[in-house]
Amino acid sequence: MRLVPVTVRVSTMNMIPVRCVFLFLALCATAALPAPTWAQGPTPTLLPEENAPKTVTVPYDDKLSRLAEVLGSVHYLRSLCKAEDSGEWRNRMQQLLDSEAKDEQKRKEQLTAAFNRGYRTFASVYTDCTQAAIVAEERYRAEGATLATEITSRFGN
Repeated sequence: MRLVPVTVRVSTMNMIPVRCVFLFLALCATAALPAPTWAQGPTPTLLPEENAPKTVTVPYDDKLSRLAEVLGSVHYLRSLCKAEDSGEWRNRMQQLLDSEAKDEQKRKEQLTAAFNRGYRTFASVYTDCTQAAIVAEERYRAEGATLATEITSRFGN
């Protein structure tokens, strides 16, 4: 038997070379990465903006938030029961905001949210001035006085 060399023509146009597949995968993988800035050199470190609001936390913020919530509750209950000094509690909250968070927008927003939460909590429960509303208002005024005393005695000047 004689071996005859056979030439088989295989068209490479219909086949995907392995190199092309690897190149395609490598390009896809690098496209997901951030592009290097070769001409610009190393990236500079970003400095915080000078005009960015400063966030200040004080050790009595949780008690202050609770006091604001109590003020909101008392304000609603006093207004509901048509007390003579019902507007006074809103004014006290404004004094608290002015003294504690004058230039600190984030703290001002947190305290205002606490005041509104206290107001809305009782607005959803009491629609008429009942004996229970009067008792709740008295208890909340006592709690507010206790909180104010604790904050000033522990953290006051």
